Amino acid sequence: MKNNITSLAVGILFAIGLGVSGMTRPEKVFGFLDVFGNWNAALIFVMLGAVIVHFIAFRFIVKRKSPLFSTQWHLPTKKEITWPLIAGSFLFGVGWALAGYCPGPALTSLASFQIRPLIFFVSMLIGMLVFRFLDRRFDIKR
Repeated sequence: MKNNITSLAVGILFAIGLGVSGMTRPEKVFGFLDVFGNWNAALIFVMLGAVIVHFIAFRFIVKRKSPLFSTQWHLPTKKEITWPLIAGSFLFGVGWALAGYCPGPALTSLASFQIRPLIFFVSMLIGMLVFRFLDRRFDIKR
């Protein structure tokens, strides 16, 4: 139960941060990608703020013997760069550039009751299902 409440609180905090920073508005993303036109550097500052907070907080947090609501740490162990990682990163970037949304802002934007975030979110879910099918069918190694 503590995990669910904590996850909900962190999700709400993340959604508020996305909303306050304007990252739920695709025109912000398009403005950031328009480096030869009307460039908007706001996304750099959002990312930089997140990286700085994470860099500092992570150093303190991992000094604990275990997380607050678990008996052990669940940190990534793989460090190699694989073709599925590259392909997934590429698809993520292309989708983000074309739609102006990535998963977090899209989910947060559903609260606006506009059709565009809904189309993106449904398309994202379909993409996840297609991947699951292909992964099982062809036993893609990671």
